[in-house]
Amino acid sequence: MGKVRTSAFSVSIDGFGAALNQSLDNPFGEGGMALPGWMLKTRMFHSMRGQEGGSTGVDDGFASRSMENIGVWIMGRNMFGPVRGPWPDDTWKGWWGPNPPYHTPVYVLTHHGRAPIEMEGGTIFHFVTDGIESALTQARLAAKDRDIRVGGGTSVVRQFLQSRLLDEINLALPAVLLGAGESLFASLDLPALGYAPIARVAGENATHITIARTPA
Repeated sequence: MGKVRTSAFSVSIDGFGAALNQSLDNPFGEGGMALPGWMLKTRMFHSMRGQEGGSTGVDDGFASRSMENIGVWIMGRNMFGPVRGPWPDDTWKGWWGPNPPYHTPVYVLTHHGRAPIEMEGGTIFHFVTDGIESALTQARLAAKDRDIRVGGGTSVVRQFLQSRLLDEINLALPAVLLGAGESLFASLDLPALGYAPIARVAGENATHITIARTPA
């Protein structure tokens, strides 16, 4: 069985995984694009977009490894898009165009059901209305022996940590202060939940910290 993990998850040094006021023009909130800026510079990200160039080195290594051995993704509604409340129609199909970068089943947590969406490249969005444990059960069946990546947003990762359902989380901390936003660590006592840091590596534009769950 593969790991349940969050990888290359960008967090400001004051603990925010997203800025305020997410919108179509600001998927990470106003000013929030500074968070994944380290990844946008990497060769992995350039390649994923069909572009040449990009930096190599520590940051690129973490970005590349974050995409390895993934059988299924889980994400929240905010990561899927800025639409709130009941779906007005079937127009919105994600930020990523007709060929999203996932190429696996993706389970989207939402309070409002919707029929699955099959995209180019093997990505199929499934909409789960009965919580993270249901999404994880479905994801395990689909992933088989590969990893399940919990992509975000911040509240979804926090829920998985609170429920001790993440085996491992890799955080990327760029030198960014947001001042306000969605806190990853709000109301979490990670040591009490059995999590401990196991590695820290300084990259070119972010520090990479890996936290793992210890056996119960």
